[in-house]
Amino acid sequence: QLQLVESGGGLAQPGGSLRLSCAASGPSADRYHIGWVRQTPGKEREGVSCMSYSGASINYADSVKGRFTITRDNAKNTVYLQMNDLKPEDTGTYYCAADRSVFRICVTYEYDYLGQGTQVTVSS
Repeated sequence: QLQLVESGGGLAQPGGSLRLSCAASGPSADRYHIGWVRQTPGKEREGVSCMSYSGASINYADSVKGRFTITRDNAKNTVYLQMNDLKPEDTGTYYCAADRSVFRICVTYEYDYLGQGTQVTVSS
């Protein structure tokens, strides 16, 4: 059973930055593709970014391209989401997700595992 633990959320001002972390543990944790999804007020859950376990495939939602960067440290089984130039519409709960299919995690944003989420609030 894979476990995902997010951290790094909090309050940021518009234009500010936050870095989220997702630590994966469990059998073959380093062989899972990882994605970030978010639940924003009044909207359906949406995919934000994803990365294959090799790092060869990376994807971003149009709304965050150029502002968010996903990276991965396989030695630590940790995936990071660097969020810059934050906007109020980025406010929401951010979840780390994992799946063995890169198509599912990076195209359809489906997943077998989901973390507990971390809250991001962007407000002045």
